[in-house]
Amino acid sequence: MPGVWDGLSARLAAQAGFATVFVSGYAASGTLLGLPDYGYLTQAEMADVARRVVAAVPECAVVVDVDTGYGNPLNVIRTVELAESAGAAGIFLEDQVWPKRCGHMAGKRVVEREEWLAKLRAALDRRHRLFVVARTDARAAIGLDEACERARAAAGLGVDAVFVEAPESVAEMEAVAKAVPGVVLVANMVEAGRTPLLNPAELHELGFDLVVSPVTGLFAAAKALQAAYRLLHEAGTLRDRLELLTGFEEFGEMVGLPGHRLTEERYTR
Repeated sequence: MPGVWDGLSARLAAQAGFATVFVSGYAASGTLLGLPDYGYLTQAEMADVARRVVAAVPECAVVVDVDTGYGNPLNVIRTVELAESAGAAGIFLEDQVWPKRCGHMAGKRVVEREEWLAKLRAALDRRHRLFVVARTDARAAIGLDEACERARAAAGLGVDAVFVEAPESVAEMEAVAKAVPGVVLVANMVEAGRTPLLNPAELHELGFDLVVSPVTGLFAAAKALQAAYRLLHEAGTLRDRLELLTGFEEFGEMVGLPGHRLTEERYTR
């Protein structure tokens, strides 16, 4: 699941061949607000991003990062309702203290285990069709043993998948898989993050079959934008570096312009 943050990034992921995309809170915070993933995004803002992504790629399943559910179990219930009304196929619900921060940043804290499990129960009770992923950040906040205990407890509730965030070695990933055998496990592949970067075949061998690459597109886009804007500022034009840019007609194809022209013609003949 590649990370996306708006209609364009979602369309490009779909055009690349992905059938499922992930609305990344990290990416949404960076692009929507220009701020780090530090708990600034609100419940309503994430729901709006999800709604736009779903509308842009109706052919894809859209899984949404809903952070901690934005409060207590009552807030989680509303979060579930908003995600379903947006057309999302699934959610990730974590156990950090709010305001949370990116799972690969230092200084994370988690709530008591039972508080998180209560939120998961609320999500499972009120969902109609959402795929619910239980994410724990306890590895960094407390330790691997507690993360595995939380993974087992979440699996016992009947969640659809378990996500232990930021294991720091293959050995730790093996320990997670051993702790919850027979459960769908999530691997979070963050470039330059804390977890070893592995390909899907390598992850499958370890027992991880739901793979998220939440920031690949964001980091690529940010680097390209930074280079283009710097060059534009320095030279005043990119006329000698057009290879850095998507062509006008090519971009029209990306956003479905030919189909819109056909629709327009149908009603203006």
